[in-house]
Amino acid sequence: MPSLIYIAVRTLVEYVYRSGSIDAGFRTTSTLAEGTKAHQKIQRNYGEQDQKEVHLYTEIPYGKYLFGIEGRCDGLLVQDGQLTIDEIKSTAKDIGQLTADAYPVHWAQAKCYAFMYAKEHQVDRMRIQLTYVQVDTEQQKHFVQEATYGELEQWIQDILGQYAPYADLLNQHRYSRNKSIEQLTFPFNTYRAGQRRLAGAVYRTIEEGVSLYVRAPTGIGKTISTIFPAIKAIGQGLLEQLFYLTAKTITRTAAEDAFAHLRTNGLVVHSVTLTAKEKICFQAEMSCRKEDCPYADGYYDRLNAGLLDMLSQETLMTRTVIEHYARKHRLCPFELSLDAAYVADVVIGDYNYIFDPRISLKRMLAERRNETALLVDEAHNLVDRAREMFSSTLVKSAFLALQREFKTVNAEIYQSAKAINDYFVRFRKLSDEKCRVEKELPEELVTLVAAFVIQAERQLASSGNADTSPLLLDTYFASQSFVRIGKLFDEKYVAYAELERSEVRLKLFCLDPSYLLHQMGKGFRAHIYFSATLSPIAYYRDMLGAGEEDYSLSLATPFSAEQLEVSVLPVSTRYADRERTKEGITQQLHQLVERRQGNYLFFFPSYAYMNLVYEMFAAENRPDVDVIVQQMDMTEEEREQYLSAFQPDNGRTLVGFAVMGGIFSEGIDLVGDRLTGVVVVGVGLPQLGVERDILRHFFNGMGKHGYDYAYVYPGMNKVLQAGGRLIRSEQDRGMLMLVDDRYLQGHYRSLLPEEWRNYTVLHVRN
Repeated sequence: MPSLIYIAVRTLVEYVYRSGSIDAGFRTTSTLAEGTKAHQKIQRNYGEQDQKEVHLYTEIPYGKYLFGIEGRCDGLLVQDGQLTIDEIKSTAKDIGQLTADAYPVHWAQAKCYAFMYAKEHQVDRMRIQLTYVQVDTEQQKHFVQEATYGELEQWIQDILGQYAPYADLLNQHRYSRNKSIEQLTFPFNTYRAGQRRLAGAVYRTIEEGVSLYVRAPTGIGKTISTIFPAIKAIGQGLLEQLFYLTAKTITRTAAEDAFAHLRTNGLVVHSVTLTAKEKICFQAEMSCRKEDCPYADGYYDRLNAGLLDMLSQETLMTRTVIEHYARKHRLCPFELSLDAAYVADVVIGDYNYIFDPRISLKRMLAERRNETALLVDEAHNLVDRAREMFSSTLVKSAFLALQREFKTVNAEIYQSAKAINDYFVRFRKLSDEKCRVEKELPEELVTLVAAFVIQAERQLASSGNADTSPLLLDTYFASQSFVRIGKLFDEKYVAYAELERSEVRLKLFCLDPSYLLHQMGKGFRAHIYFSATLSPIAYYRDMLGAGEEDYSLSLATPFSAEQLEVSVLPVSTRYADRERTKEGITQQLHQLVERRQGNYLFFFPSYAYMNLVYEMFAAENRPDVDVIVQQMDMTEEEREQYLSAFQPDNGRTLVGFAVMGGIFSEGIDLVGDRLTGVVVVGVGLPQLGVERDILRHFFNGMGKHGYDYAYVYPGMNKVLQAGGRLIRSEQDRGMLMLVDDRYLQGHYRSLLPEEWRNYTVLHVRN
């Protein structure tokens, strides 16, 4: 019996017919919306016998396969007994320049529908029509072909013949994948305490199709404990694809290492790591125009050969692997990674590929979502990341600058930018305070910005890349985002403006992202949110959009109490007291490093506070202690140099000064003697500011603890992350010092992990 392979019409014809270069020309988003309207307008003019949005499905044998092909044609027209498949395409280009053979892929799509209909209804001859509509003028142009059933049948066989080698590759891989999963065992001899329970909970969550919120302490092995059961779910037919989502590159590497480990145990999966375009681009200056980039020029002419080569030779497609095949086949590495991701079993990448409405992988077929699970690592980061994803900001100065730049160049841009600048001028005159918060959407401004977007699109679409105004392009994207977020604005938003001299900065600020996260993640079979610091778990369930049916799991540390020595130095680290208490804190830091030679990390809530204590600490100029300091905006090379200094055989004491919530307080593993002690100065509270106070008032109004939601929980999360750098394995031993008098208060103490609460209280002169 032949193997059944389901495939969408569009996927099939795009694989066979896609050609040419990456289209780096300016693409308008309003054109898409206008195109949909034009589409619907044409369909409204269909006759009584005509049908629109006709679902079609057929099964076609080819070699050892039976292809189940599915699609939806725009129209089925009946004219004088003649049946016509109508495929509607909208365009922003001059429709007069279009020729019948301009887009072979459009003909292929329509001919597929014609064959499918003719086969099902036993029709001998079909008319095939391409209807192009210009979105601005609504001008239409029609091209028509006719074909017999026999001609269509031969044509579809030729198409399947070209697709078959690719289908063969994917089918053979799927067989090998499932066979390898069936035989796969847990990659370690024993489970750590809590690992088996976590793995079981992940599998049950996927089986039931719900969500799971997990606090899994550092060192429990949460990466492998979530990946392993999810892979087993693929083998059982519960899933076809898995997304491992992270906030930082270093946690992506941990996921890659886990899959590499499973591969040594026999696992066969296609895993693709997505790297940001600006990081993976081969060009010195990023430009996706075919005239500027040999990897964009003719990309689609070479893509199929490149994909076949990579997928047949590789399983774990990390950045290095993707770059190798991209160079070999002269392909854009970023686009190659995306094209590979659509057929991969596992995709490793940033949160934004799923949750950000501006960046998400929109090409993912909706029907595959219910066979896909999301593993969301370091999920505590998603709350603030989501707030930014669903917020948008405009500044007055950009529109004033555009008004001046385009005054004699483009009257429409000038007028629309001037209208927005004038709005901000009036707004500023009406406001005496430096900050103004409104619960209502500024609809007049949104309308003005939407009008600006249309004019900006026309200018950008008509100008060549070399002639594009950088200011116009940046302001266009900001305005486009503002209009998009304006459509999401509800009671969980505020519009707030900050006024300083002539500048106005207005932000549509998402206060509670839970509903929008739920909407963006809708349709996926399961979500697993996990972190060592998903605490308090009720807060994160609330902020990440948990439903009543979703599960929570909080696991105890797998390590013994003897591995960690915790002390509290109860002095004030509040801003007003820092000068007064810095000397006493510094004395304790010196005493700590005197007790044992080794490597230490001292974490502070800000660069200013860090430098204040560092200067006093370094002033003692001890020859047996080396000191390194985190700098703002460190390059990847500088980060690596900082971390590489933490070696177990230094022969001296090393102290690293760092910032809580920064690049060295999350996701780094300094196992064994690479780290002897950690000091966390302060309780990590975010700096007092407009946004945090808005959040506090909002959640107070919701009957929740606003100060905790805005300040305490995010702050203590940074503390837990920083302290979590210390004990990473069963062999680690270390000293943790918490510096702040608030750690003796019941509320703050209750937010500490159980293993930190048995602390010794130190004494210091203030």
